[in-house]
Amino acid sequence: MDLTGKEMIMNRKEMALQKVEKIKAGYSAFAESHEVTAMIRKELEKQDIDVYEDKTDLGSWFIPTNKKE
Repeated sequence: MDLTGKEMIMNRKEMALQKVEKIKAGYSAFAESHEVTAMIRKELEKQDIDVYEDKTDLGSWFIPTNKKE
């Protein structure tokens, strides 16, 4: 921890899981690194969560889709 009490380094796996939780809550999530993007894709597939992925030059947006049943 630094003097502000905030962690300076964030585990990439933890970051990916937090973004998946955002997606599950109905929010979009953005990832810059290929490593975090791959982790998010893997976790979304594992949990059978349907998203639209918008790939850009800067990273990927994961946008939740509404499944019609």
